[in-house]
Amino acid sequence: MMIDTAQNSRGRQSRRIRRRPVGDQKFANYLAFGFQTTVCIGLFLATYATVLLLAVPLLGTADDTTPFATSAATGSSKHKSYVDIKHGDVLKEAYRNYHLNDVAASLKNRLADFRHETGVSDAALLEKAATQLHQLRVQRQSVSSNELEDEDLAVQSKAPPGKRSGFMVLGMHRSGTSMLSGLLVNGMGYETGGPLIGSAFDNEKGFFELLDVVLQNDELMQKQKCSWDANVIAYEAEQGVKDKESGTVDFAKGKKALKFLNNPENAPWLQKDPRMCITLRTWVSLMLNEPAIVFTYRHPLEVALSLQKREKNFSLDHGLRLWIVYNMRAIENSDGLCRVLTSNDAVMADPLQEVQRVAAELTDKCGVPAPPNKLLQEMVDNFINPALQHNQKNRELDTDKKVIKDYDGCLVRTYDSEHDEDTEDFKRERGLYLKAMKIYCDFQKEDIENSPYDVGYLWPEL
Repeated sequence: MMIDTAQNSRGRQSRRIRRRPVGDQKFANYLAFGFQTTVCIGLFLATYATVLLLAVPLLGTADDTTPFATSAATGSSKHKSYVDIKHGDVLKEAYRNYHLNDVAASLKNRLADFRHETGVSDAALLEKAATQLHQLRVQRQSVSSNELEDEDLAVQSKAPPGKRSGFMVLGMHRSGTSMLSGLLVNGMGYETGGPLIGSAFDNEKGFFELLDVVLQNDELMQKQKCSWDANVIAYEAEQGVKDKESGTVDFAKGKKALKFLNNPENAPWLQKDPRMCITLRTWVSLMLNEPAIVFTYRHPLEVALSLQKREKNFSLDHGLRLWIVYNMRAIENSDGLCRVLTSNDAVMADPLQEVQRVAAELTDKCGVPAPPNKLLQEMVDNFINPALQHNQKNRELDTDKKVIKDYDGCLVRTYDSEHDEDTEDFKRERGLYLKAMKIYCDFQKEDIENSPYDVGYLWPEL
């Protein structure tokens, strides 16, 4: 009886379970590990599929010729290093050898093999990457600097033989170089670049000097303990180049100037700075094409008197000494270059004809492109102020002065000195005056046996 009752009870319970409403029969009831586990697996699969989909485009960027295992094991420069391997290379290599579902495992194994073979740690890899990053930055800075220099000289093409892009006007301070340059620039259209030094009380028409060149010349000379008016004879061109190359001298201004001078698109250009008489060879060694030279000179006494009037505590003998040094260095440093010769006297005598002759000789003799304009008399009349050349007129009319030397028809006359004739100061001044006048007279002569323009010319000792 008891057995029947128990059996009847289990039958009723079984029927109740089978009759449970459909809504109570949850999917989780059919899984042994529960609902939460099912959700986690689903998220994992979805994430995994997303990663694979994102990785597919990278397969197209792989380099077919650089297997990961070879580059890692050899370390050869022909293969990529560990830090250079692209993700596409790794994924594509793994995709070739394994089923897509094994990509992660393949990558992990290859990285582990590489680390094992090379014996590197995470710290070592990070340190190496940091070092390479620093080296790359330094290299890029160096490249940028070189590229800037290349950009400055981007037009570094050698001119054909006999062809020159421009010329330099060489002459002592107060020798008429500004007047000559002004007629060539304003009247004929030669290029100067910029910025230029502006006009001043002692040069109302302007100096026509490229500021970058002037400032750089001051830097070069100062490094060698000289300046435009002191110890100028001690300047050495080769040392100037060494100072530039070693960085001892800041050459930022010179770099800007060379960018203009080395660009043939600026032809025909003119560059003028009396300091260039001293530093010319330093600049020529840095230029792509050698310049032509226009050399001009003026009576030494006129130059010395002009400097004495402009500068404070500037003695006459100091001006005469500078005249000798500047003209001597201008001739010596321009030796071997194509030179066109003129003088302040010749320009003042007939500015129109003399300047046109200089320009024509620059083109015909030296290969400098012809200027775009022709010099007109109206321009000459507006530019030249004869009153500024009063020293020349005084010299021409001052025939009552005693002749103290005759250099083959070139007469040297006395002058008004601040010193008494029996003093050492007067003797030193008179000696420098005679030396300067000997050079001046030789400049004026043609076809002399010992010309200042000859290599063997005997310059006076100072």
